[in-house]
Amino acid sequence: MSRFTGVRFQDRVMVVTGAAQGIGQRVAERAGAEGARLALVDRADLIHEVVAGLCEQGVDAIALQADLETWEGAVDVMTRTVERFGRVDILINNVGGAINFKPFTEFSDTEIAAEITRSLMPTLWCCRAALPAMVAQGSGVIVNVSSAATRGIHRIPYSAAKGGINAMTASLAFEYAEHGIRVVATAPGGTEAPPRRISRGTPEPRNEQEQAWFQAHIDQTRESCLMHRYGTLDEMAAPILFLASEDASYITGSVLPVAGGDLG
Repeated sequence: MSRFTGVRFQDRVMVVTGAAQGIGQRVAERAGAEGARLALVDRADLIHEVVAGLCEQGVDAIALQADLETWEGAVDVMTRTVERFGRVDILINNVGGAINFKPFTEFSDTEIAAEITRSLMPTLWCCRAALPAMVAQGSGVIVNVSSAATRGIHRIPYSAAKGGINAMTASLAFEYAEHGIRVVATAPGGTEAPPRRISRGTPEPRNEQEQAWFQAHIDQTRESCLMHRYGTLDEMAAPILFLASEDASYITGSVLPVAGGDLG
């Protein structure tokens, strides 16, 4: 867990999706250290282990196992959060991630649909499911996790999904500002993280050509970054939490690049 401490989120109810590992888990750890009451969501059983560890440290947190690629899953999460905590102050939409890495014409129609379903629909569904509670209470913050890969190679369907998140962020901010709701996003670049305990489903390269396609997207990510390196989990989590906090109270509709100078 990060050693960062503070009180920016004291008693604020925060929903973090994709919280079982990676960026989502680090956001949850840091927010919990700052007093947030957490509803942590993932479709993997691993989420219960993450929440148990946080509760041992005195964090008020619940585990919600759900498939956010469906409307029913998103509604269930927000309903159970309100039942447990009475409100939804902050929603961190972190679910997503590229599955395949290859030239666009190598994607099948099924693979393209899977990328959009994975990296666009959970954010769309969760925004729709959380907004009624936020409108009713007259306040709220939504932080969407987009990607610098909106300008990248060998993951075009994923890029399209994240471009949709950028557009959704801008339009929702415009539409819901009058209700006291801010909608913002970060656009992370490549991120160094421990090996994933639950795979995203990326197939192992079957030959040298597929390995070269996969390596090309890594090389492009590093070359597009002015710092020529991947970011750390803390370097990704900190901007998300800044935007979620009152420190960013006059920021809405913006997508903040967090990619070492790659603007996406």
